[in-house]
Amino acid sequence: MKLSKLLPALDWLKTYSKSDFQQDTVSSIVFTIMVIPQSLAYAMLAGLPAVTGLYASILPSILYSLFGTSRILAVGPVALTSVMTASVIMPSAVSGTEQYATIAILLALLSGVFLLVLSLLRLGFLTNLLSHPVISGFISASALLIVIGQIKYLLGIQSEGDTLIPLTTSLFAHITDINTPTFILSVVSISALLFVRRNFARFLKYIGCSVKIVQLFGKSGPVIIVAITTISVAVLSLDQDGVSIVGAIPSEIPSINPELIDLEMIWQLLPGAFLITIVGFIGSVSVAQSFAAKRRQDINPNQELVGLGLANIGSALSGAFPVTGGFSRTVLNADCGAKKPMTGIFSAVFILLILLFLTPLFFYLPKAILAAIISISMMQLVNLEDLRYLWRFSRKEAILLLVTFFIVLIDGMQSGLIVGVILSLLFFLWHTSHPHIAIVGRLPGTEHFRNVQRFSVETHPSILTVRIDENLFFANARSLEERLQGLVSQNKEIKHLVLMCTAINMIDASALQSLEKIADRLNDAEVQLHLSEVKGPVMDKLEGSDLIKNLSGKIFITQHQAIKELEEKQANT
Repeated sequence: MKLSKLLPALDWLKTYSKSDFQQDTVSSIVFTIMVIPQSLAYAMLAGLPAVTGLYASILPSILYSLFGTSRILAVGPVALTSVMTASVIMPSAVSGTEQYATIAILLALLSGVFLLVLSLLRLGFLTNLLSHPVISGFISASALLIVIGQIKYLLGIQSEGDTLIPLTTSLFAHITDINTPTFILSVVSISALLFVRRNFARFLKYIGCSVKIVQLFGKSGPVIIVAITTISVAVLSLDQDGVSIVGAIPSEIPSINPELIDLEMIWQLLPGAFLITIVGFIGSVSVAQSFAAKRRQDINPNQELVGLGLANIGSALSGAFPVTGGFSRTVLNADCGAKKPMTGIFSAVFILLILLFLTPLFFYLPKAILAAIISISMMQLVNLEDLRYLWRFSRKEAILLLVTFFIVLIDGMQSGLIVGVILSLLFFLWHTSHPHIAIVGRLPGTEHFRNVQRFSVETHPSILTVRIDENLFFANARSLEERLQGLVSQNKEIKHLVLMCTAINMIDASALQSLEKIADRLNDAEVQLHLSEVKGPVMDKLEGSDLIKNLSGKIFITQHQAIKELEEKQANT
């Protein structure tokens, strides 16, 4: 095996130039400045000290840059995995305690191990169990819960709970305790953030900044708002009036305290850790593939498991929480002009320098501005268009989205995701257990065969051709038996039944037994069974079976050949 497959960084490092270095350095500085408020906010979202978001942005970013295959994906704290982390830990520990921090680190470690195991076993396909409606409903509901959870910081009140009913009940119970300075700061912050998001790039153009400056700093407006609010809190001593601030940042990086962990706790965390792993991986690979397609680059999903697995282990070693590749973080990285994964390494170094020398600047950072940043970002993830589209396209999938959405809101993220996956599998089993079976005939003047209910086709009264549009296995074997038996019993003129196997790619033992029963019953009814267009892998399985040994009819290469020969046979009888 080539060393570059184990360490993809070797590929891009071979062609890394001085101009790349200069571009990545500038991009990394801008990216670091802009991503710091987001990282602090997402740590708070996970129920951890804000500075933990910076811990989670250093070693994970370096490790992914070296072992991941995406040239642009930015790995670090992400809103969804952050809130999932909080929802997994809250039943076992209280936010702000040593036990809470220990469990968060353990979750990152478990997630990293899960990702590496999935890579070794090449089980990345398990992520396919999450269908689009499930993911859409899950993300929309989670985003809504996140926004509701941030209201307590925006109003300066106390609130408990991690699902809709406890959250709203707690908020209403404390609504009279609103802290006026915090509320004013929140309103001003949200208004300012929305304004600069839409107009800051225009403002830079208006004052005569170059296109390059606008591209680099056009989205840096939130950083200015963060700086202004922090200075305002410090100058006006708003913390003395009840405005909650980040406060002193601890100099020691937290670590796992073995005394606070036992096997029972680890066992309880495994389902939550696995869900965080799957959701994080799906989101990360989706983002990586979308950007890779735009840049005509390749993504290796199995190596992505390795890169993200090592990133999470790195996060655990840093005293942080589960991380993954984030959409907003990656868009920010691309907008800053990142060309190579070196930007991930440079930005990690810059964040480390900030942690070492500039942490006092975060003392007066108000939690309200972080909550405002989170809320604005999350509201963009509440997607009503998906529901409208699915309601027109597939009511079943729209219902699946709604069920996932409401269960996440009412009973939590884990329950919603599990129920969504189970319903997806049940819908799949229902669909495959009721295969589309069409009676087909020949289009006049051609060798093509189509559904008699959709096209004007030629048929023969004593020849019935049935096309099965599904693989044959235990779930639909009985349905196939009943349908074929019904078709034959309804038409006494039928002498030949041809199974057109164009769409059958797989057959299992249960389906084979059903076909053997069908053949026996047809033989008793003096109807010959024929097969046409059987694919090689399916034929390999059928050879040597009792079905082939006792087949009353023939196996035809093409459907046209079958009909031509059988029509001639009927004409001569």
